[in-house]
Amino acid sequence: MADSNHPAGAENTTSTAKSQVKPDVKVAKNLKPPNPMWKYMGLGENFRPRLPSRNWMIFLSITGTFTAAVIYDKREKRRAQRKWCKLVEHIAKEPLGRQEMPRKLTVFLESPPSDGLRVAQDHFKDYVKPILVASGLDWDFIQGRKEGDVRAELAEKIRNSRTPPEERTEESVVDEVRRRSGIKEFDGVRGDIVIGRHTWKEYVRGLHEGWLGPLTEPPKASEVKSTEESNGSEAPVEGNTQIVPEMAPQPPREGDENAPSEQAPPPTEPEPKPDEKLAKPPQPAPFISTAEYISAATPSDLPSELGPSTPISFPHILGFLNTPRRLYRFLNRRVLADQIGRETAAIILATYRPYYTTSDTLPSTSFSSDDAEDSPQNKDHDTAQTAEQQNALFEEEKEWHKSARIRVEGEQERTWLEPIVLDPRIAARMRRFELTPEDEARARSIVVPEEEVEDGTASRWTREASPQGRRRGGT
Repeated sequence: MADSNHPAGAENTTSTAKSQVKPDVKVAKNLKPPNPMWKYMGLGENFRPRLPSRNWMIFLSITGTFTAAVIYDKREKRRAQRKWCKLVEHIAKEPLGRQEMPRKLTVFLESPPSDGLRVAQDHFKDYVKPILVASGLDWDFIQGRKEGDVRAELAEKIRNSRTPPEERTEESVVDEVRRRSGIKEFDGVRGDIVIGRHTWKEYVRGLHEGWLGPLTEPPKASEVKSTEESNGSEAPVEGNTQIVPEMAPQPPREGDENAPSEQAPPPTEPEPKPDEKLAKPPQPAPFISTAEYISAATPSDLPSELGPSTPISFPHILGFLNTPRRLYRFLNRRVLADQIGRETAAIILATYRPYYTTSDTLPSTSFSSDDAEDSPQNKDHDTAQTAEQQNALFEEEKEWHKSARIRVEGEQERTWLEPIVLDPRIAARMRRFELTPEDEARARSIVVPEEEVEDGTASRWTREASPQGRRRGGT
C-alpha cells in the first residue's frame, strides 16, 4: 500500500534533481593584481579600496557639507563684491590734474562693546575696502579704542575748522606744504563712512557738539566753585584789622641749633618704569549737553548742508550660547557683502538725499536706567517724531554684550547708553548716500565671469595651464 502512494516517476525526478545540485564551493575569480601605488605608499600589497564604515560616512558627510557651504559662500561673496567693484571702477580711470588732490573719504571706526579695535578693522578690510580700492579714492581714519574717542575727535575737528586760521594753535604740516606748493584740495562732495551703531551714536553726538557747542572748553563746576571761594576770601575786611603780609622764608643762619643739618631736596616725580605702559588720558567731557541744544545759538558759519554720511552695518555678537547665530552669519557672509557693497558704491558715486523723518516712536532701549527712562527729557524725546538717524542700525544694540550696559554711579555721559537726541538745525542739514534707480539697473546688468570669482591660486594655475600663459612664461 505504501508503494502505491509513490509512483515510479517520482523516484526518477528526485534522483535527477539530486544529480543537478552543484557543490557549495566558491570558485576563486581571477582578480587583477593590486595597484603597486598602494605598496609605495606603505599600505601593503594586499590593500584594496573599499567603502568606509558607517561612522566614517557620518563624519565625512558632515565635514563635506560644511566645507561645501563655506566654499560656496566665499565664492558668492567674492562675486557680489566684484559686481559692485565693476560698478565704480570707471572712477579710477578718470584723469586727475597734477596740482589737484583726489577725493578723500573719512572712515569712522571704534572698538565694539566688550571687544577690541582689531575686529572693526577686519570688518572694514573684508567688506568696505575692496570697493574703495577699485574706485581709486583715498580715505582717512578716525579711530577710537574706547567709548567717547570718536565723539571727542570729531567735535575737535569741527571746532578747529570753525576757528579762524590765525587763531589755530595746531596746523598740519602736510597741509601747510601743500598750500605753499599750490596743490588744490578736492572741491566737491567728500563723505563719511560710519561703521556700527555704537560709532554712529558718537558720530551724531560729535556733530552736535562741534557745531552747537563753544569753541573753547567751558570751566568745570569744581573750578567755578573754587574761583568763587577764592574771590570771597580776598574780600576787604572791615574794622581796624590789619593784614600782615606773609614773610618770605629766611635761609638758616650759621650756628643756629634749630637749623636743619641738610636742606631737603625738592620732591621729584617718580619715573615710570620702562615695562609700564602709560595710560591714555580720558577724553574730555562734552562741551555741551543734549539739554542745551535748544538754547544754543546757531553759529554763523553753519553750512546749509553738512557732509553726507552713511552708517554701515556691523553685526557683532559675543557669547558661547550665541554660537548657532554666529555660525549662521558665518555661512551667509555673501548677503552682508552685497548689502555693504551697495552702500559703499553709493558713497563712491556721490549720490545722496536728506534723511527721512518718520512718525514712528523711538524704539525702547534696554540700556537706559530707570531714572533715565523716567526723566522728562526722554519722555518728550519718545513722543516726538523719530528721524532716520535715530533708527539707523538700531537692531545692533540688542546684541551688545551685557557688560556694556553697566552704569557706574557718578560717571560721565554714556553716549552708547543714551538715546540719540537730534537738534532740528543739525538733523535738517544731514544727508545720506543712496544709489539712484539708474545705478541699480546698471548693477543688475553686470555679469561677473567665473574667472574673476575663482580664488587667486586657482586662477593662477588656470592661467599657467593655458597656451597664452605658457608663452608668457606663466606671468
